[in-house]
Amino acid sequence: MSNSLEKTSISEKGSNASKNRGTDSLSYQSGFANHFASEAVEGALPKGQNSPQKAPYGLYAEQLSGSSFLALRHENLRSWLYKIRPSVVHTRFAPLPMRQLRSRPFCEVDATPDQLRWDPVPLPQGNPVDFIDGMITFAGNGDAASVRGSAVHIFAANKSMETRFFYNADGELLIVPENGSLELRTEFGIIRVAPMEICVIPRGVKFQVHLPDGTARGYICENYGPPFRLPHLGPIGANGLANPRDFLAPRAAFEDKRGEFELLAKFQGKLWSARVDRSPLDVVAWHGNYYPYKYDLRLFNTINTVSFDHPDPSIFTVLSSASEIAGVSNVDFVIFPPRWMVAENTFRPPYYHRNVMSEYMGLIEGVYDAKPQGFVPGGGSLHNCMSAHGPDAETFSKASTDHLRPIKLDKTMAFMFESSLAYNPTAFALQTDLLQPEYVSCWRDLKVHFKSPI
Repeated sequence: MSNSLEKTSISEKGSNASKNRGTDSLSYQSGFANHFASEAVEGALPKGQNSPQKAPYGLYAEQLSGSSFLALRHENLRSWLYKIRPSVVHTRFAPLPMRQLRSRPFCEVDATPDQLRWDPVPLPQGNPVDFIDGMITFAGNGDAASVRGSAVHIFAANKSMETRFFYNADGELLIVPENGSLELRTEFGIIRVAPMEICVIPRGVKFQVHLPDGTARGYICENYGPPFRLPHLGPIGANGLANPRDFLAPRAAFEDKRGEFELLAKFQGKLWSARVDRSPLDVVAWHGNYYPYKYDLRLFNTINTVSFDHPDPSIFTVLSSASEIAGVSNVDFVIFPPRWMVAENTFRPPYYHRNVMSEYMGLIEGVYDAKPQGFVPGGGSLHNCMSAHGPDAETFSKASTDHLRPIKLDKTMAFMFESSLAYNPTAFALQTDLLQPEYVSCWRDLKVHFKSPI
C-alpha cells in the first residue's frame, strides 16, 4: 500500500477531458455534479453497500453530507469515505488568532456607497506565511443566523502547509489563483490549479495547500449559501457557457503517515486548532457526489451578440449559488474572457450601470476593457448596490469615436463575485494603503456633450 498521495493519484489513467491541460499531469474524473467512485487501492470500495459490518482492508466507513438528509434526490449531496482512521480522532479544539481573516456578521465598519478599488496585496517576503495565515478579508455579507451570504478574501503565501490541515464548516471556498500555482491535497485526492483555473473546496472537506512555485496569490469567494451550481441556460439551449464535462474531480489518493499535525477549522466565523497524530488525508477510496473540483476558465464557451447592443453580464456566468428568492442569486461567479467584439453601431465596453446586485471585481490577466488604467492583476474593486460605475473617461472617449470593425479582445481575464446582498468592507480594506483614494476621479473628466434641439 503506497503512502504517497502523488503516486496513488498519477497511477490511474485519465479521461479524454483531462488531456491537454498544460503541465498538470494528474488524472481526473470528468463531469459536474456527477456521482463518482474512486479507489487508490483496488477493492477498497465495498461492493453493493455503503457501510458493511467490516469494510475492506480494515478501513472505517464515514459519510460526509453537504445537504440535509431530507433534501430532494437531485439536490442531496453526500460522499462515502473509506478512511484509515475516522475523523473523530483529534484533541479538543482551541481558538486561534484571526489575523486579517474575518467572517459574518461584517460590522467592523459601516458600508459605503463609494466606489472602491485596491492595489494588489504584496507577496510576503521573509517570514513564512502559508495559505491560511495569508488570507485577508476585504468584504463580506450575510449573517451568522442564516445560510446566506459570502465573503471576499485575498490570499498571498510563500510557504506550503506541510503539517497543517484545514476545513471550513462555514461555507465552500471558490479559489481563483492569480500569481503562482497551487497543489491542493484533499481527502479526495490531489488537485492542481494555476492562474486561469479555479477550484471549489466544499464545506467540511479537509485539505492543505502546497506551493509548487514557491509563492502564490489569488482570490477566494467564501460561499455561505447553497453550493455553487451551473446556471440555467434558458433560451441559450442545451449547450454553451461552462460545459459540465470540463469540470474535473480528483481520483482517490491517501497518506498513511504518522506525526505531529495540526487540524485547523473555521467554525461560526472563528479559527480553531486541534492536534492529530496521523495525516487526515487517509481516504483510500470514496464514492458520491460531494467532492472538490476544478475548472479551466479558458474552456468557457462565450456567448455574445452578433448584431447590436451590449448583452448583460449574466451571459458570462460560470457558477451560481441560489438564494431563497427565485432568480436572485446569493452569489454568482462571472468572468470576462477573451472574445470577439462585432456589435454594430454599439458602444462596446460595459455600459454605465447601477445595479441592485453588488459587484466585487478582480483581474487575473491583462487589462479590463472598461478601465485600462489602475485596475491591475491581483487588484480588486467594489461597486455596491446602486453605486454607479462604468468606463472611465478615456475609455468612453475612445469607444465613442472608434471605427467599429470585428476585433478580438485577447489576453485578458477579469471576473466578478456578484451578490444580491451588499458587501460590507472590513476595517483593513478601508484603512490599508492599498485602497486607491482617487479611484472616483477616473470619471472626473467625463464631459457634457448634450446639444439641445430647442
